[in-house]
Amino acid sequence: MSKIKLKAFDAADYLSSEEDMQAYLQVALEDGDPKLLAAALGDIAKARGMAQLAADTGLSRESLYKSLSGERAPSSETLFKVMKSLGFKLSVQTTHG
Repeated sequence: MSKIKLKAFDAADYLSSEEDMQAYLQVALEDGDPKLLAAALGDIAKARGMAQLAADTGLSRESLYKSLSGERAPSSETLFKVMKSLGFKLSVQTTHG
């Protein structure tokens, strides 16, 4: 019996347009989980290039990979630096039950 080799799923492979990235980030924000937000930003950063993000934020690539892995919630300072460097901004809306 032959074995099938599968490639691990990487969301960054499917984030090919700005619209895809924005929609992906919006869903992560709506979930309300800071770890999921960090992971989504990490996927977007990988799709665009982590080295450029490191240069833009002044953070090391290693630090960014750790912070945006989704294993822990990064500091708000890191989140805001990353979002700004990726060209995203947060906006506030009221929610109605």
